[in-house]
Amino acid sequence: MICIINFKTYPAGTGKKALQLARICERVAKREHANIAIAVQATDIRMISQHVEIPVLAQHVDDLEQGAHTGWAIPEAIKEAGAIGSLVNHSEHPLPLATIKETIKRLHALGLISVACAPTPSMEAKIAKFKPDLVAIEPPELIGGKISVSQAEPQIITQSLRRVNGIPLLCGAGIHTKRDVSKATQLGAQGILVASGVVNAKNPEKVLTQLVRRRV
Repeated sequence: MICIINFKTYPAGTGKKALQLARICERVAKREHANIAIAVQATDIRMISQHVEIPVLAQHVDDLEQGAHTGWAIPEAIKEAGAIGSLVNHSEHPLPLATIKETIKRLHALGLISVACAPTPSMEAKIAKFKPDLVAIEPPELIGGKISVSQAEPQIITQSLRRVNGIPLLCGAGIHTKRDVSKATQLGAQGILVASGVVNAKNPEKVLTQLVRRRV
């Protein structure tokens, strides 16, 4: 199972605290033999990637070539900083379809991984045509909530699986418990994309351990 922790811009996922959280994620990954990656802010990629061995992703990347551009995060920059890839089209940073296509293409050209997010199965199907490495289904209305998509709308997962042409599917939005994870994987998801349930937890190590531990 794949588990990606999105640190977002939460205080607990920023700067020195982000590094502390990254080390917690690494410790759980090693202890539980779990496939854990983290998506961090662009300003934290270099610091974190130099101190942990688990994969580090950017939370967003811009479809621009190197040159006279100001205030953007380009694929070459996140790669040089130590990221192995990026989230694309997160619901909190949505992109036009044409931009999604070109962003995935740019990432692939540099040997970087693309994790493409979508709010609906129909959008997932459109994005899947661009051949991202992973896709994540995240209904916006459930993001940051206490009810997971696997519990509230399990049909969204099964509908997405039929439309992504074999690309590994992650389940996001409202993931908090082992039950949420088990239900998602039973439906066919190959992993989870989680944020506040771990990042803002009083004991993130305990919560993450429960989410990824193979035995219940």
